[in-house]
Amino acid sequence: MPLMTTKPMFDLAYTGGFAIGAFNVNNMEITQGIIEACAAEKAPLILQISKGARKYANMRYLRHIINAAVEDHPELPIAIHLDHGDTLELVQGCIADGFTSVMIDGSHHPYEENVKLSKSVVDAAHAAGVTVEAELGQLGGIEEEVVGLDADEYEKNIHKFLTDPDQAADFWKRTGIDSLAVAIGTSHGAYKFKNECKLAFDRVEQIMKTCPGLPLVMHGSSSVPAEYVDLINKYGGQMPNAKGVPEEQLHLAATKYGVCKVNIDSDLRLALTAKIREVFATKPGEFDPRNYLGPGREAIVKIVKSKVQALNCAGKAEAVLKQWEKLGRPVPKYYQG
Repeated sequence: MPLMTTKPMFDLAYTGGFAIGAFNVNNMEITQGIIEACAAEKAPLILQISKGARKYANMRYLRHIINAAVEDHPELPIAIHLDHGDTLELVQGCIADGFTSVMIDGSHHPYEENVKLSKSVVDAAHAAGVTVEAELGQLGGIEEEVVGLDADEYEKNIHKFLTDPDQAADFWKRTGIDSLAVAIGTSHGAYKFKNECKLAFDRVEQIMKTCPGLPLVMHGSSSVPAEYVDLINKYGGQMPNAKGVPEEQLHLAATKYGVCKVNIDSDLRLALTAKIREVFATKPGEFDPRNYLGPGREAIVKIVKSKVQALNCAGKAEAVLKQWEKLGRPVPKYYQG
């Protein structure tokens, strides 16, 4: 039973020079594509479920899809993670639903309120054996119900919104979180940069000094591959100037800095949408969902393989499983396998 918290993963990732890909899931095809890619690459993974995904697909359906993936691939370490939880009540519901990891995002609140909210979530989650991610600093962009700062304001005044290293140390000490999502210049969505991508790795280095051993998380880290943006635009879409984080920078974050988790959502949506548009445009008589969702699923396999390689976590599944066994194979209180 390889469904686990993020702890065994991050224990190895922090000093092992790799990061775990955290992929958002909304339906069966997306989940299958992620799992197929990670199985081929022998990579541990995190399946993220947002508030919007729960509303769209119904957690009961998503959970059974994930359970099927766990049954099919017992060799893969998998965590189920709540992405951008915003209240203690939502987090408690997700814990009861069997999530093995949760995120509480109080970054839009005043600092003391963020501390208080995050601490309440840590207390509830740790009592159930669930790990907690929180966020400090602010990102730009918009994705689903997560609304960041205006892109122009963010790029012009970016240093105002980056995670403060000393505040991060205080936040970690007072909340007891297991990982911290940091603001280092990334943005949500497909329009991350108007100009060249510049991530504040110097800020990450400072955070590593003030918070030694704390696993760091990068949100807004899709690469927005031109291959899929071009396909979307070619077949009727309108996505001018879409730009993401180059995979070379993701590789640097994973191998040189304390980044243990990298969130990928927009790239999956782009790949699926691009292939569906291509099928509809080139085969206008097509009406069989298998014949347009199938190519979309294949594109997701391709893009997830690329991400796993960039994050240097290919081939790390066995080591994570051994670490999990070393920890006594802990299972969250509410997990029902």
